[in-house]
Amino acid sequence: MLHNQALQGFASLGEAALKLALLCVQACKARGLLSSSSASSDICAGFNKYYPPDYDGTKHGSLNTYRGKHALGDRARKIDQGILIVRFELPFNIWCGTCNNHIGMGVRYNAEKKKIGNYYSTPIYSFRCKCHLCDGWFEIETDPKNTRYIVTSGARQKDEEWDPEENGGFAVHDTDPNAGPVDPLAALEKSTAAETYMTQVQVPRLEALQSLADHYSTDPYSLSRKVRKRFREEKKIEKAQEEQDKQLKSAYGLPEELPLSAESEETRADAKQKWREEREALWMREAKRRRIEAVPISGLAAITRRKEGSARNGTDAVSSLRAKILENTRRTSTAGDSSRLKPPDVRGSIFRR
Repeated sequence: MLHNQALQGFASLGEAALKLALLCVQACKARGLLSSSSASSDICAGFNKYYPPDYDGTKHGSLNTYRGKHALGDRARKIDQGILIVRFELPFNIWCGTCNNHIGMGVRYNAEKKKIGNYYSTPIYSFRCKCHLCDGWFEIETDPKNTRYIVTSGARQKDEEWDPEENGGFAVHDTDPNAGPVDPLAALEKSTAAETYMTQVQVPRLEALQSLADHYSTDPYSLSRKVRKRFREEKKIEKAQEEQDKQLKSAYGLPEELPLSAESEETRADAKQKWREEREALWMREAKRRRIEAVPISGLAAITRRKEGSARNGTDAVSSLRAKILENTRRTSTAGDSSRLKPPDVRGSIFRR
């Protein structure tokens, strides 16, 4: 039920759109905008555009002409000077000549594109851009002769080019602008020298490499057998070593995760040196213990009494010194009290006389 209702709704919308299109065509025919022959091809020509009542298609030609505007809009505001505003992307790194800031390759500007000449039948264009870091302008031109861009004013190009002739290539443009015309004999001599170097040095080297590759790839089955055989032998040796290490760890109670060094002359010498050092340390501890055990008990008692006597003497000396200090303090305080009481008696006796 819902499906049938939806189909009916779409059908009604289609009929309404068709009726609207027919009304538009009739209106255009009435104004002379469409002829009967071009009605089928230009049925949608006037959609989304407002045609004023005084618009005449035969007189004005287009709505842009009627409104006095260009088809490219604001981009063509300087079209009378031969300048078109385009989006220009820097093809290389430059330094602005006004603010001396670096501008990276790929930065885009709204540039003023202008034709300034021709190279044979190829036009030469200039792109004038305003620096986004200051108010300075710089200009870049095309160079069809050398298939590149050049900076003509307002900036400095970063020199990142390399000479293709020095790297085994062909020169796309003149690498040295001050150089004279190419000498045919010199060019022939240079090409002859390169060909001689190729035949005498590079070709034999390539042939040797090719023969070596053929030697190692003639019988891949045999080479694979050798590699797999060596792998199996090494795997057996490693497995036997692992079993031996496990037995050694279980015999001495070592943890399983403890890695054991592979046995070699160097590890054997290190282990021997370590064993000697530990043995000497053990001998020194044993000798010290024997010396202590060799001392008699009476000697130890005498040494102990001597130490206790020295400690007791030190304690008695400290006690006697403390007693002397207290006695001196008491005597001083007694003398001070008697001196403070004596003057009033003397003065009284004198007064009584």
